[in-house]
Amino acid sequence: MSTPPAAAPEPPVDRVHDRVLEQEMHHSYIDYAMSVIVGRALPLAGDGLKPVHRRILWSMWESGATHDRAFRKSARTVGDVLGKYHPHGDMAVYDALVRMAQSFSLRYPLIDGQGNFGSIDGDSPAAMRYTEARLSAIAEELLLDIEKETVEWIDNFDGTLKEPLLLPSKVPNLLVNGSAGIAVGMATNMPPHNLGEVADALLLLLAHPDASLDDVMKVLPGPDFPTGGYVSTEGIREAYDTGRGMIHLRGSAEIRERGGKDEIVITETPYEVNKAALLELIADLVKGKRIDGITDLRDESDRHGTSVVLELRRDAPAEIVLNRLYEHTPLETSFGVINLCLVEGHPKVLPLLELLALHLDHRRTILTRRTKFDLRKTEERLHLLEGFLTAIDHIDEVIRIIRRSKDVQVAETNLMGKFLLSSEQAKAILDMRLARLTALEREAVEKEKAEKEALAKHLKAILASPKLLDQLVADELADLKKRFGDPRRTRIVPAFTERTLEDLIPDTDVVVLVTRDGYVKRLPLDQYRRQRRGGRGLIQMETKEEDFVIRTFVTRTHDDVLFLTNLGRVYRLKAYELPEGSRHSKGKAVINLLPKLKDGERVQTLLPLRDLASEGSLVFASRKGLVKRTTLDQYQNIRTNGIQAVLLEDGDELVDVSLVTGETTELVLATQAGQLVRFLLSELRPMGRATYGVIGVRLSEGKDDRVVAMAPVSERFPMLLSLTTTGYGKRSPTADYRRTRRGAKGVRTIKTGGRNGTVVAVLPTTDASEVLVTTQHGITIRMAVKGIRSQARNTLGVRVIRLDEGDTVRDAVILEPPIEGLAGEGSDEKPARTKAAPEAPEPTPDEDEAADDESEESDPKPGKDDDTEDDDASPPQAR
Repeated sequence: MSTPPAAAPEPPVDRVHDRVLEQEMHHSYIDYAMSVIVGRALPLAGDGLKPVHRRILWSMWESGATHDRAFRKSARTVGDVLGKYHPHGDMAVYDALVRMAQSFSLRYPLIDGQGNFGSIDGDSPAAMRYTEARLSAIAEELLLDIEKETVEWIDNFDGTLKEPLLLPSKVPNLLVNGSAGIAVGMATNMPPHNLGEVADALLLLLAHPDASLDDVMKVLPGPDFPTGGYVSTEGIREAYDTGRGMIHLRGSAEIRERGGKDEIVITETPYEVNKAALLELIADLVKGKRIDGITDLRDESDRHGTSVVLELRRDAPAEIVLNRLYEHTPLETSFGVINLCLVEGHPKVLPLLELLALHLDHRRTILTRRTKFDLRKTEERLHLLEGFLTAIDHIDEVIRIIRRSKDVQVAETNLMGKFLLSSEQAKAILDMRLARLTALEREAVEKEKAEKEALAKHLKAILASPKLLDQLVADELADLKKRFGDPRRTRIVPAFTERTLEDLIPDTDVVVLVTRDGYVKRLPLDQYRRQRRGGRGLIQMETKEEDFVIRTFVTRTHDDVLFLTNLGRVYRLKAYELPEGSRHSKGKAVINLLPKLKDGERVQTLLPLRDLASEGSLVFASRKGLVKRTTLDQYQNIRTNGIQAVLLEDGDELVDVSLVTGETTELVLATQAGQLVRFLLSELRPMGRATYGVIGVRLSEGKDDRVVAMAPVSERFPMLLSLTTTGYGKRSPTADYRRTRRGAKGVRTIKTGGRNGTVVAVLPTTDASEVLVTTQHGITIRMAVKGIRSQARNTLGVRVIRLDEGDTVRDAVILEPPIEGLAGEGSDEKPARTKAAPEAPEPTPDEDEAADDESEESDPKPGKDDDTEDDDASPPQAR
């Protein structure tokens, strides 16, 4: 037996293809990205569902797990979805099912869950074998009419079953429940809305297709989150107009009083904020002293709602603490709106009007397909009813044909041939019971036929009339609103108002005292009663041994206070942030108020400012007679760790800083030896912050001289008040100090040495001014300036304050009364002082002389000058 020839081998299949790596990576990544975008992360515009959610709902509907049936195990539902439609992990399906059952995640939950489905505290749900679920009533509205060929169907993953490409979705689910998902290179984050408001907006567009966004927002003003709280109108319109935007959310909290103390009760949290994490963050902020005033934190929430109680100290302002919570915790947060969804298979960001129009178009398409299905079924039924009537009319002949037929097929053929019936009609007649052949049944058939004819006519009218189709959509929306509509949960407010500590503190005059060792405090100005010249004053600050007051000034509680240090740096605090003390308290260390001070850095002087944004310049004066001018706008952004204000030479330090405006303003610089120089501000050109300055006054040689005071003067201040360390002083007309050039030695302002000591302050005044004088031991006296005698420059002056042994005057400040018309039109600047106490009577000349320990020297003879300055370039005396 011969062996058959061997079969020729099949040519090998070449499965190796040369590809450029970059191209392969590009195509593969694009395929993966589109798979994620279309098949996982983004919802369809029609029903607002991602594939996993749609498959869960369809599987439950298919298996009969509706809201009027008994609950069934979640594990069974998850298994059905995995085995039939969703070939992924079971936890992916279960997590999606859980979220659709959480009332704090979805505005209108699509799953009715029984058991532990997680909590707003971030607790995990129970395992799927323990929980039970069924469709909610509103979820069934998404699936109604699905059997009427209203949607397209596709094969499942293994081609054995069909699944819907989308759901009929009578409910505008994408708008009422929102959506969130992260795809490849894109993400969606759509806020939920109130069903009743969305229905009203859709009805408005049906009635007025050309309605504007503003018209729609009158009935749909903003999102409505399931957790309630507040939403600000800021950003809503932009998000609705463009499909992208940022809206701001805030939890609901109220201030209550219990046991004489205030407490803050948080009753609603912002959307998607974990309550347990919020409480933990608040506790950490209290421990870290970022939020002050909270003494206890309790979570009293139960199944009826949220209740987080924050107990406060008795002295803690509740509104300020609440504002701190809004500022530092997610109790106030933002929601980034990205209305991204799939439209005809393509991702697209949609504004509100397009989202509404897409739902209307979706429902028009579904209703058109349903109407065509109903019309076809109606016409098929009419066709059968006509056959029934034919059979009833010829009942004897029909029975005879059936009895003589060999089998059903023959009977069907004979009936079709005898009465011109269709195959469907003949089959229906053969399947008809004999009871249907009675006279009553004929009437029933005729009645049904008339009804079907009317229905067919109505369905045809709907298909022929877009107006009737829109009326069907409107009726559906009205029915949805009636059955599922509920009140809005999230309150819409125009803007979140924040009350700061400044809002709660009256804007009053205060006196600020600073000691050499860096202690500071503030006192109400009305604590200083006016006294006569030569009085002893009041103790206003207890100082440590060898410490003494170096700076006193009057400001208002809402003013900024600039702290300038020996390193030339500047820091800023509000006046109300300075510690308020009693007359006998020593104040608080500046280092505790300015924790960012560097090693070896100490506060040298302070400057109160009403508004850093105003126009003007800061003029700095140093002990060595240097001056510098810098525009105020360079100090608007002062950091907590300070900024450089001026550069100082070794051994030099700041004396004073003043705010000046206008080039015609004049500056006076006074030295410890009693010399004073007066020059125009225009001689100082503006410089940057990190500069040294120029010479303002030439100090006397060999007298250990130094600058002790600087002040701006103008026509408002006709007098200059000079004070010495021993408590003596006098007033002299400003015009008596002739104007010189910057850098001159100046003229005499008061005699020094002997009983007078050295100059400590030179202050511009008016007759209505008052002066506040502070001594090294913390004694302060307040008096009317006009009680101090006006004398010529080269005199000793009169006693201003009677000092204790070993005490000296350290500082003085002028209190200016309100000047009518001083503030420009539209200015909101407040007066620099409160109303003074009734003025004490002026001392008589005899009392005046008796109050002075030594006689005053007479004025110098006319024409004789004691100027020590030799400046030929000085301009004539300014009068």
